[in-house]
Amino acid sequence: MRGQLDPQSSMFHYFSPESRVPADHPLRRVKKLADRALAAISADLNALYSSVGRPSIPPERLLKGQLLIALYSIRSDRQFCEQLDYNILFR
Repeated sequence: MRGQLDPQSSMFHYFSPESRVPADHPLRRVKKLADRALAAISADLNALYSSVGRPSIPPERLLKGQLLIALYSIRSDRQFCEQLDYNILFR
């Protein structure tokens, strides 16, 4: 007997990116190393920013993005932003 297609049953799937990336993936280790290095220079980065005005994107996030761009040979920031939408690994 042929099954019936129910278009609503699987319309949305909610999952954590953590559950989709293998625990032993090399990028997890790189992230830990990057977090540790960025935490060490966090005070220096804070000193570079004003305490008034509109808040910026955290420099740690920008530097991690640049690291992903270098590791995955992404040609431009624009292409990286597009890849962020598709690649769960980058999340």
